Amino acid sequence: MMTLWFLFALMTVAAIFAVLWPLGRGGRPQGEGSEGAVYRDQLAEIDRDAATGLIGAAEAGAARVEISRRLLATVDRPRDRPDATNLKWRRAAALVALVGVPVLAVAVYLPLGSPRLADFPLAERSRTADARQPLDNLVAQVERHLEENPTDGRGWSVLAPVLSRLGRYDEAVRAYHNSITYGGDTADRRADLGEAIAAAAGGVVTAQAKAEFERAVALDADQVKASYFLGLAAEQDGRAADAASIWRAMLAKAPSNAPWRPLVHEALARVGGGSSAPALSDDTMAAAKDMTETDRSAMIHGMVERLAGRLKQNGDDVEGWLRLVRAYMVMGDRDKAKSALDEARQAVANDAERLRQLNEGLKNLGLDG
Repeated sequence: MMTLWFLFALMTVAAIFAVLWPLGRGGRPQGEGSEGAVYRDQLAEIDRDAATGLIGAAEAGAARVEISRRLLATVDRPRDRPDATNLKWRRAAALVALVGVPVLAVAVYLPLGSPRLADFPLAERSRTADARQPLDNLVAQVERHLEENPTDGRGWSVLAPVLSRLGRYDEAVRAYHNSITYGGDTADRRADLGEAIAAAAGGVVTAQAKAEFERAVALDADQVKASYFLGLAAEQDGRAADAASIWRAMLAKAPSNAPWRPLVHEALARVGGGSSAPALSDDTMAAAKDMTETDRSAMIHGMVERLAGRLKQNGDDVEGWLRLVRAYMVMGDRDKAKSALDEARQAVANDAERLRQLNEGLKNLGLDG
């Protein structure tokens, strides 16, 4: 009996420590974009394999669509942010942990936790295992619920993305249709439906998928996923110029820190569209609207030359070199782009990591890294 109480005391101490430990540590911001970086690396690897002939064009296209789908799915995914802590509330929480946890444990154990209390039947205990069931079992439970409640739009909305993640695309298409029918027609649901249809077709944006993306854009002209896939549909149809036009429009409207910008830059490079001109501030963009085409061109050339001058002073800025090369390509000055590329390699020649980043970036631009 003493051994049992000793074990209970150890468990109580462990519970208190588990509460106090995070209270004694400052919040640390979590890194952002790591999953997106993995997907972008995978896209770059597919491009290298396709260039060397390790995989065929069809397989490369399907792989790009699947990885792009996963990357775009991260756009709307919420990121955790650390909450500010307050010393007074920390102390109060610590006091509750030190005093409240043992008192609550004893108060609960005395009437319910006697060692002589008979065990629960197996069937009763199995009811608490739901949270540990495999995902397939949980999906099956939701499906049984929807068989009994087929008009539950929220249930279909929950089930559809899970089926897509499991690779059950045909079932996901049906679930998205039902989520729209019973949950309401939205741009996001139409875009997700089109994505599932394309995935079921092996990455090909079929006419049916394209129609869903067009409906999504009609509901929301800024729907990112639908716009990207409409560009992909144009690329697959052999209309590279149309694809580049769609993707350039996306970049023009997007904030500079949009996590999907690198994906669209790579898509533009793939169709020979280069990239967008150097990013302008909101004030500069507003001023540029009232300029003539000649003045606007002069302003952009001035920005590019200032960037080039800065890089001559600080050649370690790999991203700056890549922006400069992109800008010269967009301006149609391939000689300056080639010169900037050579200068960039010379500037980072003694730093293996920066040289690797530079070569990877050049490959993403469609240049020889």
